[in-house]
Amino acid sequence: MAYDLVIRDVEILDGTGAPAFRGDVAVADGRIAEVGVVTGGVHAQGVEIDGGGATLCPGLIDTHAHDDGAFFRYPGMEFKLAQGVTTVVSGNCGFSAIPADPQADAAAASGGILAGVEGEFTDLEGYFGAVLERSPAINNMMLVGHNTVRSLVLGQEKRAPKATELQRMREHVSLALEQGACGFSSGLIYRPGRWSDTEEVTELAKMAAPYDALYTTHMRNEGDRLLEAIEESLTIGKDSGVHLHISHHKSAGKANWGKVKVSLARVDEAIAEGQRVTLDVYPYTAGSGRMIEYFNLRNIDTQLASVVRIASCPAFREYEGRMLVDIAEAENTSLEELTLRILTAPQGDRTLCIHFIIDEADVETNLRHADMMVGSDGIPDLRGRPHPRLFGTFPRVLGHYVRDRSLLPLAEAVRRMTSLSAQTFGLHERGTLKPGFWADLMLFRPEVVIDRATYDEPKVEPVGIELVVVNGAVAYQNGEHTRVGTGQMLRYRRDSFQN
Repeated sequence: MAYDLVIRDVEILDGTGAPAFRGDVAVADGRIAEVGVVTGGVHAQGVEIDGGGATLCPGLIDTHAHDDGAFFRYPGMEFKLAQGVTTVVSGNCGFSAIPADPQADAAAASGGILAGVEGEFTDLEGYFGAVLERSPAINNMMLVGHNTVRSLVLGQEKRAPKATELQRMREHVSLALEQGACGFSSGLIYRPGRWSDTEEVTELAKMAAPYDALYTTHMRNEGDRLLEAIEESLTIGKDSGVHLHISHHKSAGKANWGKVKVSLARVDEAIAEGQRVTLDVYPYTAGSGRMIEYFNLRNIDTQLASVVRIASCPAFREYEGRMLVDIAEAENTSLEELTLRILTAPQGDRTLCIHFIIDEADVETNLRHADMMVGSDGIPDLRGRPHPRLFGTFPRVLGHYVRDRSLLPLAEAVRRMTSLSAQTFGLHERGTLKPGFWADLMLFRPEVVIDRATYDEPKVEPVGIELVVVNGAVAYQNGEHTRVGTGQMLRYRRDSFQN
């Protein structure tokens, strides 16, 4: 038989956690055709690649992305593709591109997290169609976000929804799930989610139960009240009858470092009792997000301000890439005054910051924990100096934490970033290197792979990743993006969306 693509002489990690074995992989019609000894060749227009003993695995899956708008602004998705990421799960932290009001400013409602979203769509199918018109480089699975739904129905009102409003919110969530969303996400630290009570979130999470879909959450607190937030999340998962996924698990603030051991123990206890709970983490000691969400403008937290770096600031572009303490010193002003000036300036609420609030020991504790998945949580605003996790998350895990720190075996790390993530988020026929599955592939050198993105120079692609294949087509090879644009819009446990 003649194939579209054959990759020969590679160490194959199939994504299941099994040991690597030497062999070849053949691809036909976008799918894996053979794994092992491939005797056939390629047809006249086909491509044959000598892997030279490099490691081939399924394409990596970013379980926590904010790429809803990036698919419009940067359809080449270079910052993900170069990491070996072939699929992202977007719509996290309660912010999703859908449901949408074409007359509203989605970026304003989300403080820039949804920047770039454009088009006249109102629902998930409309969004999928609009994205596919851009020929995206990678695949996208979507969550429907609580903050987005609440903003559409209640605006920014600080109250519980009326019965009719809650029903409208339910209908929005249910439609997205019907059209293929993998779950319902919340961001209870953000506006307007912070004004909702546990009962409201539970009622909306229940919409995922008929689809056996997920409730994913950026919990109400990841610092002083982490353990209470864990309990609330477990309660919502249990009372709604759905799979709970805790996003970017951490314990923020020096006073709380070490608490992740307690919160993970509580999660393990819930799992032992039969509850479905999963988690993900990003491999950095700094978080990032919409700066205004972290500060009370009437009482600026100077301890927090002292560890904040500006990533993107429309009002003061000259501040991007600088620590607040350095700006305050240079301008001979106080941290309180500087923080207030930035956040109350025109478009101050669009300021994105990086905050150094996590202990490295906690990062390692998370990565060691059984079945801990990986999510970049990168915010794709390339105008400023974004968090380096946008470009570096996955090679950082493979290079620094697997090879250099030996926190977990390579095959296990690959499993957590491929088959486990695919099974958890319902990526149909993906995440495992087996005949019949979609040919999303990454060829890399385990002894070389490493991130190069830093806080000072965050927009730098990694090294050690030689080839990335998306739905059977070569999308990235030896540092070059082919712009083939074969990404698909995925539906939970179903075939991809078709225009």
